[in-house]
Amino acid sequence: MSETFTPENEAALLDVVRAAAADGRRLEIRGQGTKRGFGRPVTTDAVLSLANHTGIVYFDPGELVMEAEAGTPLAEIEAALDAANQRLAFEPGDLGALYGTPGGGTIGGVFACNVSGPRRPFAGAARDHILGLRAVSGRGEMFAAGGRVVKNVTGYDMGKLMAGSMGTLAVLSRITFKVLPRSEAERTILLFGEAPHEGLGALGLAAGETVDISAGAHVGRAAAARSSVSYVAGAPGPVTALRLEGARGAVAERCDALRRLLADIAPSEELHTHNSRIFWRELRDGALLPAADGGDGAMLWRLTLPPAEGAMALDRLAAIADGEVLFDWLGGLAWFAPRPNAGISPESVARDIHRAATDSGGQAVLIRASDALRGRIAVFGEPAPALLDITRRLKQNFDPKGILNPGRMFEGL
Repeated sequence: MSETFTPENEAALLDVVRAAAADGRRLEIRGQGTKRGFGRPVTTDAVLSLANHTGIVYFDPGELVMEAEAGTPLAEIEAALDAANQRLAFEPGDLGALYGTPGGGTIGGVFACNVSGPRRPFAGAARDHILGLRAVSGRGEMFAAGGRVVKNVTGYDMGKLMAGSMGTLAVLSRITFKVLPRSEAERTILLFGEAPHEGLGALGLAAGETVDISAGAHVGRAAAARSSVSYVAGAPGPVTALRLEGARGAVAERCDALRRLLADIAPSEELHTHNSRIFWRELRDGALLPAADGGDGAMLWRLTLPPAEGAMALDRLAAIADGEVLFDWLGGLAWFAPRPNAGISPESVARDIHRAATDSGGQAVLIRASDALRGRIAVFGEPAPALLDITRRLKQNFDPKGILNPGRMFEGL
């Protein structure tokens, strides 16, 4: 078993990374470990745990700003915001649920993996909410960027660079980010029985109206049945869901207007605030997706797409393999769980899915598979030469000895 370092403070964190850089010791950066299955498996000499880097350093509800240590549990962040009737606008989910390790993870893990939920098309991604950060590069150098107000963000936008880098460039120590007031009320309109193409069409129609929806998704029969929400209509078939948020009276009026618009498309019902929040939490956390079974051929893919390409991507995926598809982000995010087929190798399926995403103007990422499979195939696809060159230069600049989460995103980097 590899050694685990659990530094007590920022100075100790800096010492651990400096010593590792001097020795060429490879480190796996870990918060609560809920996202270890995301990305390629890493081979390291030791674990650098941020378990002691916890706590909310600064929170001013009036300024809508929070600063926290990177290892602070996401549940602690959300509890403090909930008490102030505020929220993380980008609605991060608990990816650990996809890997059988639920627990919410840490705020550092959320930003390092750029985890963004159903409100993403309307509120932006996690990276768009970073105001400042402190981190230690693979060189063993502490650096800081931004601050507690937008005007302090100068020079390179380090927040956007670090978000999504998955700990391969630097170890986040502290993060400052924007928060927003929580909506007074929300309702979700559910349209029943729509096949995926029709459901995507309904999402596009609703997005073009002036009712200000804040989320739109389409889930199949199996996914809808996994929800703990009780439907008036009983056990549903496919479900298209549209969420509205805001002041109570305004939400009711907008909901009525949208239901009138959709009345000729499919029968519908409403989820009010409590059940609506349950439904979207389950969707963002992956609870409506097939559970992991540990099989080498069982894969879960996430495709980010131009929303208008959702239907075309669906056709391309259907031609590759039988499986279950769930759409979020108004059709701009497709979760695809292909059923294992003994006649088709996982590597072949992976190549075809990457090609389907690229042909649709998007990107495919293998979100869940066995360690062995994630080590054999390109989890994030084969990057274009120009992108690979930029990635290599960034890695060389921030982590020249390759000690931080080596190979997590691309082999050899």
